[in-house]
Amino acid sequence: MRPIPALLLLAAAWTSAVAARDVPAAPAVTPLGANLEKFDYPYPVQWFESSSQGAPVRMAYLDVPATGQVNGRTVVLLHGKNFCAATWQDTIGALSKAGYRVIAPDQIGFCKSSKPAGYQYSFRALGALTAGLLDKAGVGKVTLVGHSTGGILAARFALSYPDRVDRIVLVNPLGLNDTLAQGVPYTDLGALRQEEAKTDAASIKAYQLRNYYHGAWRPAYDRWVAMLAGQYASPDGDIVRDAQARLSDMIETQPVAAELDRITAPVTLIIGQRDLTAFRANTAPATVRDRVLTVPRAAEGAVERFPHAGLIRIPDAGHAPQVEDPAGFNAMLLAELR
Repeated sequence: MRPIPALLLLAAAWTSAVAARDVPAAPAVTPLGANLEKFDYPYPVQWFESSSQGAPVRMAYLDVPATGQVNGRTVVLLHGKNFCAATWQDTIGALSKAGYRVIAPDQIGFCKSSKPAGYQYSFRALGALTAGLLDKAGVGKVTLVGHSTGGILAARFALSYPDRVDRIVLVNPLGLNDTLAQGVPYTDLGALRQEEAKTDAASIKAYQLRNYYHGAWRPAYDRWVAMLAGQYASPDGDIVRDAQARLSDMIETQPVAAELDRITAPVTLIIGQRDLTAFRANTAPATVRDRVLTVPRAAEGAVERFPHAGLIRIPDAGHAPQVEDPAGFNAMLLAELR
């Protein structure tokens, strides 16, 4: 399952309209609530009520029907750690117009969904809740599109529920390499909480500028910085900080790198080549830091370990091509799904 010429042409034609320039200061921050109560999503929010680890939880999700000629297929969009269901807004619109039903959840611990105190986050737990949401929505087999941390979840879901997945698209996913094995020191929950205590709009923007957008910033990105920073700045922001620390622990300790050969569904990797993300590599000793693979470097080896996979490289994109160039990304995704 290698990229066909049309996809190669799309990848080759990908251009970035971003020009490197002085980056304005981080946006003004409005407290939005730990569950983004004061942040509007581009489509109506629905709720999946369930229980997990003995406590009630609820997941926010978007369920957008096809507006074009219905093709009977459902695409589930799985967001990354610094993203939410809302961040998929342009992709949702393109998929819906092309005839797909689109479901985009906020995972437990993120965005508008519950953040239970003391919760032990795992990709298996998130996968089980996502499966329950799909049961409630009356959805059978789906196409998974997982971005960043959502890529690990997509892979884990496919391993746990192989009969529910017809294909997978991984967009700059984490978890294709074991960063701890490559030299990143384990950071315990207490230290992760201390790091989260320093997170604000300026630090979020600086991190994304360097790792996601290769030094070029667009004003449109400020909305997503304000979304994240607005959670931290809320009176109940410590709930967010604790959840984010626990989620970081989940990511650093639960890669899927060793299990890629067990994923039976066809996989397409869509990888922005200018992505500098290598989870927590900045904490590794300088002498081993180069051993910690960035997402594009990890993808080069991972594509050979999936039983059925292809790799589409986007030369001028970073970690979030669906945000950086929605039109280009959506055209590429739709061509691949067809």
